Amino acid sequence: MTPLADLLVRQIAATGPMTIAEYMQACLLHPRYGYYTTRPMPLGAAGDFVTAPEISQMFGELVGLALAQAWLDRGAPDPVALVELGPGRGTLMADALRATRAVPGFHAAIRLHLLEASPTLRQEQEARLAGAQPTWIETVDALPEMPILLVANEFLDALPIRQFVRDGAGWRERLVGVSEGQLTFALSDIAFLAALEHRLEDTAPGDLVETCAPAEALSEEIGARIARTGGMALLIDYGAEHSKGDTFQALRCHRKESPLETPGEADLTAHVAFGPLARAAPCAAAPLTTQGLWLEQLGVTPRAEALAARLTGDALDAHIAAHRRLTHPGEMGDLFKVLALHDGRVSPPGSRHGP
Repeated sequence: MTPLADLLVRQIAATGPMTIAEYMQACLLHPRYGYYTTRPMPLGAAGDFVTAPEISQMFGELVGLALAQAWLDRGAPDPVALVELGPGRGTLMADALRATRAVPGFHAAIRLHLLEASPTLRQEQEARLAGAQPTWIETVDALPEMPILLVANEFLDALPIRQFVRDGAGWRERLVGVSEGQLTFALSDIAFLAALEHRLEDTAPGDLVETCAPAEALSEEIGARIARTGGMALLIDYGAEHSKGDTFQALRCHRKESPLETPGEADLTAHVAFGPLARAAPCAAAPLTTQGLWLEQLGVTPRAEALAARLTGDALDAHIAAHRRLTHPGEMGDLFKVLALHDGRVSPPGSRHGP
């Protein structure tokens, strides 16, 4: 049993079961035992998971060029806040900044802001992005009042969710309890929830749905900022239009395990429901697009071919595998989605449709 598991068992025994959201919050952000607040490096081959920017430079390059194009499409506002939520090691932003060096006036106009909970990763970002003079923020509302260009890649999936199992016309919330001294899942008493009444139309008894109030609140805040000051936000993550089924998972050393197995020592995530995010944002939203299609529309294949021309042997094989991993429907291409929130002035780069 991990130190955090022992603490949570004692807490639940004293105060009763906790929601999945409360459990996730404790596991990821507990000041002494939390995954993000204490672990040295969760990213990469030596960590627990690998994100798209770590797979290939092409991902960050195309994100950067999409943000720069959105800036040009809006008349090149100066200043503009370039924002990343959960920047990890700073790899995506470093690639984005390198790819946009030749965009006239862009680097002079941007004011880089990063939102990061991990002290260790902040140090990595500071070392990698020092030339861009980043400012770290604790919340989105701390951003200065100016147009924004925002990217959140694999950030929303770690925000705390709640789970509800349909029982007739009501719902039982899935909770974390204790049985025989071990953490276990439990169900609450049945309740009739107005917030989930619309889900009675597309679910059957026994179906499970997930909600993520923090993600919806964040989308609302970002959307309000865009409506007020202009700009665009790219929300990139694994998920779908709607939530249906249990997607709560733990990753440790690149392997899935029970979310209750090693609290504080594994990354906890859930698939993102993008439909509620688009509806929560008081600004325009482009149709949800798969990551593979979005990258193709931004020119990932010509970029891959240009890079491949300078490679041979193992390096070429790794490059081809990275391109496939990012774009192929059987890998990240269809599982990951892109939701672009924008001010409605111009279609977002990579969008299939108009504003």
